[in-house]
Amino acid sequence: MTNEMTTGSPLKSILRFCAPLLIGNLFQQFYNIADSILVGRILGLNAFAAVGATGALNFLILGFATGSCSGLAIPIAQSFGAGDTESVRRRTAQLVWLGFGITAVIRLICFFWTDDLLRLMNTPAEIFEDAYRYIFIVFMGVGATMLYNLSSAVLRSLGDSRTPLHFLIAAVAVNIVLDILFMKYLHMGVEGAAWATVLSQLASGIACLIYMAKKIPMLNLHHGDLRPDPKRILYMAAIGIPMGLQFSITAIGSIILQGAVNGLGANAVAAVSAASKVHNVVAAPLETCGIAMATYCGQNLGAGEYGRIRRGVWSTVGAAMLYCAAAFLFNYGAGRSMATLFVSPSETLLLQDVQRYLTITGAFYPLLALIFIFRNSLQGMGFSNEAMMAGVSELIARTIVSFGLVGSLGFTAVCFANPAAWFLADAALLMLYAREMRRLDPIRPEDLRRKKLARARR
Repeated sequence: MTNEMTTGSPLKSILRFCAPLLIGNLFQQFYNIADSILVGRILGLNAFAAVGATGALNFLILGFATGSCSGLAIPIAQSFGAGDTESVRRRTAQLVWLGFGITAVIRLICFFWTDDLLRLMNTPAEIFEDAYRYIFIVFMGVGATMLYNLSSAVLRSLGDSRTPLHFLIAAVAVNIVLDILFMKYLHMGVEGAAWATVLSQLASGIACLIYMAKKIPMLNLHHGDLRPDPKRILYMAAIGIPMGLQFSITAIGSIILQGAVNGLGANAVAAVSAASKVHNVVAAPLETCGIAMATYCGQNLGAGEYGRIRRGVWSTVGAAMLYCAAAFLFNYGAGRSMATLFVSPSETLLLQDVQRYLTITGAFYPLLALIFIFRNSLQGMGFSNEAMMAGVSELIARTIVSFGLVGSLGFTAVCFANPAAWFLADAALLMLYAREMRRLDPIRPEDLRRKKLARARR
């Protein structure tokens, strides 16, 4: 099922697209949470901290993969919005080569340097071995991650956010079953959690691929479509790769911060890991708005509906601000209780740190909402290089906090690191969005006067 987002109410179109996407995003979080809960309950606190300590490194590598997948599909959304089904098909075919290339590069880098990266992050000695064994398997299975994310990104670019959800729900169920089987009954340790993640993602990716081949005629490839087309590959890479790099640049800042957290000891690592799991679930609707904006802006750019892009962006900002208020109240009132899914309620000092982290972070959710909305809107319009500046801003802020404040202020500085990063990123994104929209759709003074007169008459 495809869905054009170039007609009707902008906010209704975005929210309709968001609904299944949000459920899918939440299941993606549960996908990760299942590992964490089962690792913590079955294997203990140190194993939980080991998996948590790989979070920033995981974001660095797999964030690049998933970010690139989303970016590579944006030209497909633009072609679909313009009604050019031939271009949709040919651009989709070139994803095969881009997917193989990105997978090969990631596996090569991780095969040789995963160990060094964990050491660079100052991973505590007592959890180092488990952290390495877990993340190395996940990295070697990056092909499964690419398969699912590329196929689901293509479906989303055509306005179909429901089908990837169905396959993702099934994958979560498979992941949980394999977690229990591998860790509890086959005694595979953290390696079992890693294998469960890779195999369940592979299953969901294959299911998406089969669905696309059977149910969407415009994606039925013709003879010669798979022949490498350097011009198309370079155009798609010019949008997709910077989007992946933006995630990686952001992740480098997170790795630097993780290194500072690691220096505070295993309990601090566990506190940040547990708090981050809660935060990721609570912030999922904001991330979903961002993903929706990439498709929305891509389709409307292809259709030449620049004014509609403006209306959609600001309507989504308003809706996101309302959610941020509710999210802060949840963090303040229920965040600590939710964190007991990952750590024992008897860890009172650790849970106090979790509560502090969630309360401070939640107070700045409006800044996070603006990042997701404006960054993805710019990327959807093809300005991936410009959007990458947000990642540079986040990197600068997290580096300053990590080296300048964590040593003296300890865990409190860790709590303010993300808000500081979001503030700097927003400063860059808002200026870039205003500049690029003026270039795409300059508003003449006489148009503004005409609109004011029309409003006055009403």
